[in-house]
This record gives sequence, C-alpha cells and structure tokens, in this order.
Amino acid sequence: MGEKVVAGQFDLSDRQRYRDKLRRCLTGLERLLAEQRFDRPQNLMGLEIELNLVGTDGMPRMLNGEVLERIASRDFQTELAMFNLEVNIAPHRLGGRVFDRLAEELRTSLAYADRKAGEVDAGIVMIGILPTLDRDDLVSSNLSDVDRYTLLNDQIVAARGEDFVLDIDGVERLTCTSKSIAPEAACTSVQLHLQVTPGRFADVWNAAQAVAGVQIAVGANSPFLFGRELWCESRPPLFQQSTDTRPPELQAQGVRPRTWFGERWISSAYDLFEENLRYFPALLPICDEEDPLEVLDQGGVPSLAELVLHNGTVYRWNRPVYGIADGVPHLRVENRVLPAGPTITDVIANAAFYYGLVRALAEEPRPVWTRLPFEAATANFDAACRYGIDARMVWPRRGRLGGTVEVDAATLVRDELLPLADAGLAGWGIERADRDLYLGVIEERCRRRANGASWQAATFHRALEAGLSRDAALAATTRRYRELMHRGEPVHTWPVGLPEPVPLG
Repeated sequence: MGEKVVAGQFDLSDRQRYRDKLRRCLTGLERLLAEQRFDRPQNLMGLEIELNLVGTDGMPRMLNGEVLERIASRDFQTELAMFNLEVNIAPHRLGGRVFDRLAEELRTSLAYADRKAGEVDAGIVMIGILPTLDRDDLVSSNLSDVDRYTLLNDQIVAARGEDFVLDIDGVERLTCTSKSIAPEAACTSVQLHLQVTPGRFADVWNAAQAVAGVQIAVGANSPFLFGRELWCESRPPLFQQSTDTRPPELQAQGVRPRTWFGERWISSAYDLFEENLRYFPALLPICDEEDPLEVLDQGGVPSLAELVLHNGTVYRWNRPVYGIADGVPHLRVENRVLPAGPTITDVIANAAFYYGLVRALAEEPRPVWTRLPFEAATANFDAACRYGIDARMVWPRRGRLGGTVEVDAATLVRDELLPLADAGLAGWGIERADRDLYLGVIEERCRRRANGASWQAATFHRALEAGLSRDAALAATTRRYRELMHRGEPVHTWPVGLPEPVPLG
C-alpha cells in the first residue's frame, strides 16, 4: 500500500461515503473493462524487494531513515519498520537477456545501498525473516515514521479490538501476543509484477495461484522467528496472524482473513476487486475528490483511488493491481509469494521460473485449474510453507487417466514444471543463455534439495552442535548468511556450517 495518506480520525459518515465511492469505482472498472479501454500487450514485468538492515553483529538496526537519506534514490523507499527498506526496479520488457540485465541492475543498486548503510554501521540483508529479530524489535515504536503505517496500524488494531495472537506450530512452537501489527514487518518479500490484458488476466492469475505452492517449495527462506525454528517459510502464517482483524468469534464464523489465498478460480479481474469490496470492510476510508463515473462520461481515465487504496489493504498472495501509465489504464498480477533472497541470482532464478511457468500454464489447451481443485492448490501452498523443498504436492495426473496424484515437489519441478517454464520463457523471447542459467539454478536446488531455508536450519544446528547458545547460533548463522549473500553464488552452492570456530556465547 504505497499511497500517501495523512493520519487522522474517521467518523461514521467517512465510512459510508467511502463505501459509496468504492461502489462507484467498481462500476467504473466494469465500464473500463466493457469498453476495452485497457493497454495493449507490452510484455512488461516489474520487481520489488524488501530488505533488512543489520549490524556487523547480525542484529537488526533501526536506521532506515538515516540510510535512505544517504542513498538518496527514488528506487529505495521505506517499509513498515525502521529496519526495513524496499528497492523498486523500473519495469522491463520480457525478452532477450532481460534477466541478466535485471541481475546486474540489482547488484549495482544493492552494492551502493550496502555501502551507504555502512556509513551508519549497518548493512543490507535479503532474507525472508531475519533470524535475530526479537519480540522487543517488533513493537509499534519501531514502525517507520510515516503516516500511512501509523494509520494502518491504528485501524487494524481498532478493528481487531484486542491483542494479536501469534501461534505457529512447526519444528518448534511459537506462541505470543502483540499489541500492534509490527510483527508483520518481519516478513520481507519479493514482489513480481506482470502486466496483462483483461482477456488474459484470469488465466494468468489462476496459473499463478496453481503454482504458488511450488514457488514456496523451491524458494523457502524463512525458518526462524523470535529464536524458534518454525516452518520452512514462516512468512505466510506470520503475515496472516499479525494483520488479522478478526477476533476468535469472527474466525469461528468463517469470516475471511485479510491475508488470504482465496477460495476459487476466477473468470475475470473484476471478480477479485468485487470480492474485496464484498468481504472486507474499509480500513482507511480516505476519499478522493474525483468522481470516476463523471471522468468516464467525459472520456477520461479515472484513478479509481478508493478502489486502489482498499485493494492495498487486502493481502492476497496474488493480488490484482489497477494502474495508469502515460494516461492509459492497465492491469497487473502482483505475485507476493516469495521471500527475499538469498542472493540476487536466486531472486532472478525464482522470477524466471515464475514468468516462464505462468505463461506456459496460461496457454495450455486444458488449463491446470480445470483439472486441479482450488482446495488442492490451497493445501499445496500450506504444505510448501511447512516443509519447503521436501513438501509433497497434489497435481493433475499426466496422460488420459485424469484425476490428481500426490508427488514430491522437487520431482514435480524437475520432471514436469521446468520444461514448461523453459517453453514459457521461449514464448516471451528470452534467450537460451538466460533460460539455461536461471532455470538451471532451480534445477540444482531440486537435485540437491537445498534452498535458503534448508541452509539456514542446517547451519544453525551445526552451530548448536559446536556448543553455541541458541541466540549466538542464530547470530552466527545470520552473519555467515550475510557474507555468502554478498559473495553472490546461488544458495544451493553454499557450504553448510560456519567457516571457523567462533567464541562461545
């Protein structure tokens, strides 16, 4: 939710007016779709990465204001907490050696940011959840000094009406409470954008939902929170619980959480925006002066400001996005599944796998979502979050037999999905060198059954076996991770364990 908002109080009339404006915006979107006003295909993709600031000791540093002032680039922005930053890469056209170009841009940007962070004794780390975070780090006083974060926190807390409960049962169990949404800031992600025409939107979104579990299985990188080893990818349960506006009674009634996988395949982008209005009350009822229907009547393009703002407070793992570029409206699928890191090569490999796979699946004559129950896609996502590269997936059976079969995620990716991703990337016009390099990273992760989560867990346990305390082992693991991240070799090549004996702590 990147809109600039001003903190303030809302009364009953604000909420009623906002609801009315949302309905007018939805009608405006419906008209734009019916009138075919959207941009033509441009094969555009975009990339955002959320980052952590840490000291040389591996501990979080609450310094994003100072670091951003030194970076002085519009490509870098604040995120929810003071130990977070976000880097945004300008849209690129899919084709040629685009992934190598993206990798080089990111290396340049992050190296510069890391040097600037070093001026205040901090550094950049790309990781799903920073292992050294403590409960005292994730409190409202450490939220970034930006009105929209304060206001969002206040509104979610007010909607819930009681403390947030975190309860994640994994390798170990974590149970605690929070008085704010600050624990959400532990979740640092990669967001992959793909601009699509309205006619293609449903196929691309359905394909992205179908492969969300596979993305997590190969890309998991968040096994620790508050000193506990939880799920291989602990971001999704943490994000859901730390933004959950539902007290237990509403959960028992089946009210949907704001962080949501969804519950059905769709036939239009309109379906998702309409669901957001139907199921989720406004958190930030801030009204724009524009009347979207009047703008349409005059031949203009409405900003649909209220719809965009509301959409930004519903945290789908594949989110619909309405935007305007050069006066022309467009739609994007924003894929929010992946954790940040471990390296730029890993991030770009995850992106190449995703963009190739969704194109291939969206163009299949018998689409996967016509053969896979939505409930199975949801279960795949949950299994991948828990078990990472060792997860088992339900997937449509190949051949004429039909039905589904349970299959090992790494085997599914190597035998069936990587060839599809390669064909999809070829369809985008990606050159063979990029396809081989980045899909080869995914293949090696599957062959070795190694990803960021498995490396973190294995290195942590080696440190424990060497006699370190839990806190010292997590800090040493984080310092080693940071060192290897900046070297840049993909995570499946990282040696497990610490490089040399360290003092007991």
